[in-house]
Amino acid sequence: MAPRMPARLGPALPALAAAATGIQVGAAMVATRFVVDQTAPASLALLRYLIGFCCLLPLVLMSERTRFERRDIAPIALLGIVQFGVLIALLNYGLQFIPSARGALLFAAFPLLTMLLAAALGHERLTAAKTLGVLLTIAGVGLALGEKALERHAADAWRGEAAVLASALCGAVCSVLYRPYLRKYPTLTVSAFAMLASVGFLAVLAAGEGFFSAPPRFSATGWLAVAFIGVSSGVGYYLWLWALRHASPTKVTVFLALSPVTAAGLGAVLLGEPLSALSVLGLAGVVLGLVLAHRPTAPPV
Repeated sequence: MAPRMPARLGPALPALAAAATGIQVGAAMVATRFVVDQTAPASLALLRYLIGFCCLLPLVLMSERTRFERRDIAPIALLGIVQFGVLIALLNYGLQFIPSARGALLFAAFPLLTMLLAAALGHERLTAAKTLGVLLTIAGVGLALGEKALERHAADAWRGEAAVLASALCGAVCSVLYRPYLRKYPTLTVSAFAMLASVGFLAVLAAGEGFFSAPPRFSATGWLAVAFIGVSSGVGYYLWLWALRHASPTKVTVFLALSPVTAAGLGAVLLGEPLSALSVLGLAGVVLGLVLAHRPTAPPV
């Protein structure tokens, strides 16, 4: 069994790991904009997680060999498939019907759904500060995205909204259900195996896009972007699961609010996209929400 985190480290390291993942996801969103028009969605996702798995594999081979119990293999693989395959497929489908800003706002419900699910299963307690903190991060994301988050162009936009919310629910379910396996096995091993399972699933989807008959041809800048997305995803996913092992699901997933804020900031710096005063106010809301969500909970009397 993997060793527990020393008590002296406290909650700071899991929070930093979760924050790093939230920022990584936002940076990957910006990098994806460079290559999204050069290949199909499932093909890009396959390359992303194949590179991520290849980054984790040498570390797994150098670490102490871990054997999963037979009954745990399928659940861990399924969690990886849902986390990367089903979630991405639903998100990409939803974004065909609604603007990306509105999709980002709806996906920001991820930590709220995680908190409600974890409370319903008895994994953590609902508190006023935590609930207010999660709601503030969602409001902060909405302010950061501005009016674009409220746009509804298509009459069938409800399809996209339902798909994006379903993708957020997939992420929430995985975040809650991963924890027993992360406490039982090393985080690195679980990360690599779950990502490998998702690669197998995405390979089937990418085959339908013609990935293996006509591999994508990226520009030089495109390949650099794909490499960054893949490597950062491998590192980010490990940090994500490590944080989930040592902190409650809500306290980890709430840091996803940093993703759209990071994307907005990097978009302004690298892509020349406008950054409004509302974006700065939204960032303040996200930070305040994170502080409230991480307030220490008094132990039950």
